[in-house]
Amino acid sequence: MVMALVQHTADSYYGRMEVATESHSYTVLMLGDVFGQPGLDAVRTHLPALIADRQPDLVLANAENAAGGFGLTRECADELFACGIDVLTGGNHSWEKKGSRELLDSDSRILRPGNYPPGLPGSGVCRLEKAGVSWLVLNLQGRERMKPIDCPFRHADAMLAELDQMPAKDRPLIVVDFHAESFQEKEALGLYLDGRVSVVAGTHTHVRTMDQRILPQGTGYLGDLGMCGPLDSVIGVDAHTCVQRNLSQMPLKMESAQGQARLSGAVFTVDETGHCCSIDTFDYPPTV
Repeated sequence: MVMALVQHTADSYYGRMEVATESHSYTVLMLGDVFGQPGLDAVRTHLPALIADRQPDLVLANAENAAGGFGLTRECADELFACGIDVLTGGNHSWEKKGSRELLDSDSRILRPGNYPPGLPGSGVCRLEKAGVSWLVLNLQGRERMKPIDCPFRHADAMLAELDQMPAKDRPLIVVDFHAESFQEKEALGLYLDGRVSVVAGTHTHVRTMDQRILPQGTGYLGDLGMCGPLDSVIGVDAHTCVQRNLSQMPLKMESAQGQARLSGAVFTVDETGHCCSIDTFDYPPTV
């Protein structure tokens, strides 16, 4: 497939990159980290309208901060699923709530990073059928400036090796949530998986980036999807507490900020061959 760049624009609502394609296409809507009750409220209030507007074929959200800013509960997961989300990904906070082990083992739609050591509850991969096509959602976690768990690059290799034996027509469209601190590591993984997966999107920093691009072999890349959470905060946390932590150097308890919240994320369009055709980043409601 030959792809040609036709548009690249950015504004307060959408930052868009698009390539020409004649194949049938599918859309994936990905939300950044849902943070605390304000994030849940924003998803409940705004996601149905966003889904109605964009008509995505698959909806994903990172939910490791959904329960009070740290971890995920069954109640929070059910609320997010009821809003139209198909798969919830996780990260380093996935283990923080009581009952997390049982939750991860009980629902294949709730992921945690797959490159944690073997034998732990849950899974880092979800396979599902949606919109008449097979999808594979892969959740990985970085190691730079984070806990040095197993290698996300080699874990991705192991997961993708299972698909190499399949006929091309039977292979799923693959979407990766890479929960990582380092943008060097995120970009490196994107390029490492270029042409092998459809999308590599970062989570964890709670700050949406504008580095979206379609990599040379057709993978859509975005450094971070951002956060679904309170606007007047420090990456979701009460601002006063964060300021005082810096001034005093004391380990003050961090809690979710309150107040107005919005959604942040991106919509990726993927053709039937697995190539990414366009990337639209968004803040919703849009910034005035």
